[in-house]
Amino acid sequence: MKHILFITTYPPRVCGIATFSYDLIHSINKKFKQDYTVKVCAVESETEKHSYDDTVKYTLNTSNRKDFEVISKKINQDDEIDLICIQHEFGLYSENPESFLKFVQAITKPIVIVFHTVLSHPKDDAREYLKNVIDACQMVVVMTHSSLAILENDYQVEKGKICIIRHGTHLVSQTDKEELKAKYGFSGRKILSTFGLLGPGKSIETTLDALPAIIKENPSVLFLIIGETHPVIVKKFGEIYREFLETKVKDLSLTNHVKFINKYLDTNILLEYLQMTDIYLFTSSDPNQAVSGTFVYALSCGCPIIATPIPHAFELLSDKTGVMFNFHDSLQLAKSTNSLLKNKKLRIQMGISGLQKTAFTAWENTAIAYILIFKKLLHSNTPLTYSLPEINLDHIKSMTKKLGIVQFSKGNQPDLGSGYTLDDNARALIALCMADENGEYSENAKYIELYLNFILLCMQNDGSLKNYVDQYGNFISQNNDVSLEDSNGRAIWALGYLISLRNDQLKASVIKAERAIKFIFPTLKKMQFPRSIAFTIKGLCLYFTKNPSREVSDMIQTLADKLTGLYIATKDDSWKWFENGLTYENAILPESLLYAYTVTKNEQYKDIAKESFDFLLDEIFVEGKIKVISNHNWLKKGETNIKYGEQPVDVAGTVIALNKFYDIFHDKKYIQKQKDAFSWFLGNNHLHQIIYNPATGGCYDGLEENNINLNQGAESTVCYLIARLSLIKEKNL
Repeated sequence: MKHILFITTYPPRVCGIATFSYDLIHSINKKFKQDYTVKVCAVESETEKHSYDDTVKYTLNTSNRKDFEVISKKINQDDEIDLICIQHEFGLYSENPESFLKFVQAITKPIVIVFHTVLSHPKDDAREYLKNVIDACQMVVVMTHSSLAILENDYQVEKGKICIIRHGTHLVSQTDKEELKAKYGFSGRKILSTFGLLGPGKSIETTLDALPAIIKENPSVLFLIIGETHPVIVKKFGEIYREFLETKVKDLSLTNHVKFINKYLDTNILLEYLQMTDIYLFTSSDPNQAVSGTFVYALSCGCPIIATPIPHAFELLSDKTGVMFNFHDSLQLAKSTNSLLKNKKLRIQMGISGLQKTAFTAWENTAIAYILIFKKLLHSNTPLTYSLPEINLDHIKSMTKKLGIVQFSKGNQPDLGSGYTLDDNARALIALCMADENGEYSENAKYIELYLNFILLCMQNDGSLKNYVDQYGNFISQNNDVSLEDSNGRAIWALGYLISLRNDQLKASVIKAERAIKFIFPTLKKMQFPRSIAFTIKGLCLYFTKNPSREVSDMIQTLADKLTGLYIATKDDSWKWFENGLTYENAILPESLLYAYTVTKNEQYKDIAKESFDFLLDEIFVEGKIKVISNHNWLKKGETNIKYGEQPVDVAGTVIALNKFYDIFHDKKYIQKQKDAFSWFLGNNHLHQIIYNPATGGCYDGLEENNINLNQGAESTVCYLIARLSLIKEKNL
């Protein structure tokens, strides 16, 4: 266990850095609780003193020069501190800047300093001061490329010492704007909003001056000013700025078009306000403002943004993510707002672009980025342990409509026009059955019944099954254009799994599933494709546990012999596989032979299963990470796997198979590889990005070279859940 001390402001202090630190620390403690623990040295002053929870270990009074020396000695003598992370804003240490410099220089442990602001074109003394602070630290973190450029060019900081980690954002489960407007009493209104601690630097008056021209063209507009006045401003000046704004609202006759929400809102409520916002207005008057948490929160909620040209805006509002306007230019702001309010299609495109740009800044990803820096500075070679998310069926259930689970999604919203597939509903049946093994039958029985009925809907008179169904329940022409063997095999797997549960509460469903397998059974010997054979073997073996018979074991053997024949015909000294290439869902092939062994006790099946599976693992595991075969170009015999284009279904299949191999061989290497494989979903991949979305319970559709496919379709989400449930079945994990 490594111990990190954050030196920062911290709640209940109300300020942006305190909120930032709380969110980052919470994410680190939650995601890496087995490896790292984070405590806080809370930065205070004579006018800012608070009572804290037990996260705070020390307090540093920046008004007291001696306190810097006292706390630095405590830190150096504390054996439960391995590394320091300082959140830096010039105003926090402005009372005693030289004492802060000596404080940093006195600390003997590795220091990461995070600059929330970097001032360009500094005077000589300011440049020298900051260079001395940086020299005392081992790593510098900034949040924008412009801040990095300033440190390099104006302060001559070597590039290798600087790391860019974007300001974190909260993942949200996208909710319909109109539903949220109705919830908060704003139905029929076009919502403009801004939020944050109120102060003159926000330049809210710029928007108020623009509103008459906006309202003239858009009379339904309502401008929400969200947030209380900054506590420091209140202490020094009272509510003068808010009162100034309130007076301007009256003078401009805007009472029915402006609403002040004078609260520091709970995060979940704030995110709902942002999701129902039609346009977010960022009117900061400070051209040196390096980064804005409010700005990125709005982007991460899918808000189209109109903003003043701070460096952060230049970096994020390209590619039609938003619009920029000049500082204090109300006429330009009004024109831009009216133009954007007229163009719903553009607003939607901007919202999607914002979501794509900020997906990698989710706090979970930010936590990974910081931990990787800490790990490097601490020279730790121990693999990270990613904490497992709780089981969450919300997205699967929201994707499930009248006939079953919908095939595709747009973001986290089901795309009903994509229809349904047998593949997805078969997997969903397995996933919900597995979830029910944890005691939620009454909750999930209706979903199990729905997915089962979809499989029965797809059954044809000749015992085959169709795969593609439109949103109205009609079979579409795609069923005639592609092979349906794999989907038929997955259906057998699902039916077999349901039957194997032996649960009285699902008795009626089990009876229907047994009838279905018996009806389909005569067609199974015709299976020719390796994966369809493998899924069928797995399903029949599960069925056999409940209904053992010579007929079923003979069919299992017939199908297993087909796979065995393919293997013997293809393998050589360097290629131990069933085909002349590795393609999709590879793990099911050796796994199915291991299932066949459990029924037939044929040692050849067991030997081939292990040999081929170990060959596969050697191809897809590199330095504690899984990198499944690219879907852009399957791995042909004698070639090298290209790096990018990874699908959740392939990772999940490996996780599931590893469970079975450990059950049979009791080799702990399979447990470790299962952990490593599953951690791909949690950020242990080449982008160090989460693929599973804990806010929705959905799983992103793919990992590419530089980005993630943010749609959360049925296949990826259900496969993730099956893999997650496979993990918790093994007590040794």
